[in-house]
Amino acid sequence: MSDHLDDREARPTTADIADAANARVREIDERGRRLDREVDLHAKETRADDYESLRLLPDDTVDELRPRWADIQASFVDQPRRAVEQADALVADAIRRLAEAFADARADLERDWDRGGNVSTEDLRVAFRRYRTFFDRLLEI
Repeated sequence: MSDHLDDREARPTTADIADAANARVREIDERGRRLDREVDLHAKETRADDYESLRLLPDDTVDELRPRWADIQASFVDQPRRAVEQADALVADAIRRLAEAFADARADLERDWDRGGNVSTEDLRVAFRRYRTFFDRLLEI
């Protein structure tokens, strides 16, 4: 019978499980705060680069696409198949616009440094920082 009591003592109680879960939540929360601080530092560095906003699409494009999505979503109840087809077309349109925006941004970057042999090391350093920011934007998608 004492063996049975030892087994119960070795099993975690509900309080033990709750304590472990709370510790995990605190750990995740602290990691999130660290990530927020890192993102904030990165954002400040990006602003220091004097480079365009991290917004992937221009505001006017976003302002055009969001209501189109809302209309499609609202139509799902009455015409689900048509809504899915429209959603697919809208996503394809957004991807096309995003690709165009990134291609334009890359072309702007290239113009900044590709002037033949008359480019200073400082100009190349600034261009390299802008490429890094651009690359980070691509990876955040």
